[in-house]
Amino acid sequence: MIDDPREQSSDDASPRLVWAEDGSPRSGRFGDVYFSKDDGLAETRAVFLDGCGLPDAWADRADFTVAELGFGTGLNIVALLDLWRRTRPSNSRLHVFSIEGFPLSRDEAARALSAWPELAETANAVLAVWPDGTPGFHRLDLPQWNARIDLAVGDARWALEQWSGPADAWFLDGFSPALNPGMWSPEIMALIAARSAPGARVATFTVAGAVRRGLAEHGFVVEKKPGHGRKRERLEARLPSPPLAASPQRHIAVVGAGIAGASVARALIAGGARVTVVEAERPGAGGSGFPAALVTPRLDAGDALIAGFHAQALERARALYRALPDAVIAEGVLQLEQTPRDATRFDKVAAQDLWPAGAMTRLDAAACARHLGESVQAGGLLMQGALALRPSAVLEPWLTGAERLTAVVADLQAEDDGWTLRDADGAILVQADAVVLTAGWGNAALAPDLSLAPVAGQAHWIDGPTTPPVAWGGYAVPTGTGLLFGATHDRGQADLTPTAEAAARNLATLTAALPSLAAQVEAAGASQTRKAVRATTPDRLPAAGPLEASNLYALTGLGSRGFCVAPLLGEHLAAVILGQSSPLPAAFAARLAASRVFAQPKGSARANTA
Repeated sequence: MIDDPREQSSDDASPRLVWAEDGSPRSGRFGDVYFSKDDGLAETRAVFLDGCGLPDAWADRADFTVAELGFGTGLNIVALLDLWRRTRPSNSRLHVFSIEGFPLSRDEAARALSAWPELAETANAVLAVWPDGTPGFHRLDLPQWNARIDLAVGDARWALEQWSGPADAWFLDGFSPALNPGMWSPEIMALIAARSAPGARVATFTVAGAVRRGLAEHGFVVEKKPGHGRKRERLEARLPSPPLAASPQRHIAVVGAGIAGASVARALIAGGARVTVVEAERPGAGGSGFPAALVTPRLDAGDALIAGFHAQALERARALYRALPDAVIAEGVLQLEQTPRDATRFDKVAAQDLWPAGAMTRLDAAACARHLGESVQAGGLLMQGALALRPSAVLEPWLTGAERLTAVVADLQAEDDGWTLRDADGAILVQADAVVLTAGWGNAALAPDLSLAPVAGQAHWIDGPTTPPVAWGGYAVPTGTGLLFGATHDRGQADLTPTAEAAARNLATLTAALPSLAAQVEAAGASQTRKAVRATTPDRLPAAGPLEASNLYALTGLGSRGFCVAPLLGEHLAAVILGQSSPLPAAFAARLAASRVFAQPKGSARANTA
């Protein structure tokens, strides 16, 4: 089993891309063409679109999923999207999952796709969201057409093992079996079958016997069809079972309206669900209610899985936040060294291939001082992809489309067909098919079997002084009009009353790291103060997924990384609830499963403090 997406099928040093005299691209590694020089677009339409019965196959579908082996130049998916734009049913959603072991750059793909001016608008939209070629899963949004692409960069077997599926149609477009046999192995055929929906169709240019036998052995009915251009034959296959009937719209209750609740609500609504958000006070009443927040990953030099998860989470959060007006205050966050071992750790993090080129830059003390305009004694790591964020510009847009209910949930009651949420007087607040607990530390009162611990944090903000975003044992974040700084980290405390002692600690922490900025803060006068409670798990990792009871889910334990990890985990949880394909690799989902922090059931809960 291949666990690492960086394990590829070829180790040679050949150039990855060679341009032929006629302008067509060819793989230098595998010695095969990316598309036919006769007419690559016509071939794509004949082999893959017609071969999978498109557009008729999606004519009555609310959701349709296409999976592809061999993303290459993106031509197949651009042609698919072009067809989808013209023929999709109203309000339907297209999900694409594609795998590429050796991704092309945006410029290389643009040069290849420029051969078809009739696809220019669609191609430019895909090129605009073209990902960096780092290992792992990348989600690309095309909301203008209600479509999205999940691109897995890595070995095909690894990617298929990590993807949740299922696919309604498959484009098998790896380089030829003779030149790249790993893409067509029996293990790959078995995974294709395992990730196929009832009635799934398969199309490919090759009629190699091993491919025909591999599909037939897994229940596909295989047929040779007339080929395109110089190729005499191509292959179509289908599972004989009929597609599943469309499921009725699900009604999901989300308890909590901080960044976790807003992330889940946004993803559920995008997936076609009806959503009711129940919040005791207002969006951002808890830890998401400060005027600014840092969006930073956990820097892990030893745990590859957790490092990979945070790299994917940061990429996803950044893409979603940048699409919101006025949400991003500043880009790039400097993490200062706190201990001597941080220098070695930061060196290792900067060298990880999880990050795009230039995303993690090591700075010495002098460079840190220049960056901050401040006397600094330590080096640091400049995280170019990290952000300073305005939470209020995120929560409201992401809750748009949800039904909103201001109330305290005191009890959850499982019913035969879902859940009933009641207040302290026993009155019914809402009845829903499923419930998602996203209320941070408030989840501990509503679901006491969750192993959560409170960590109180007090922070302060003031108009006037400002700084580039920076973190160490504390943090200083621009708000747009001034500065937010803090925060305390008081484990086991859930009291929300700000204290003078905590304020003094925060100022001392700021003074020790950034003395000039601290002097400006003191000179500016009184600051505004707020205290909130973070929820943490025993292993300090977030928890996302189903709990013991049927149709009860949680997104919690985000600690101080909520604005980084919640957008991706919200999409994962929505996919699980709605039976759609998740953007999260299976290994990440298993490591972060909410069930790991759920003790033996003790009965229903009482009193929610969301």
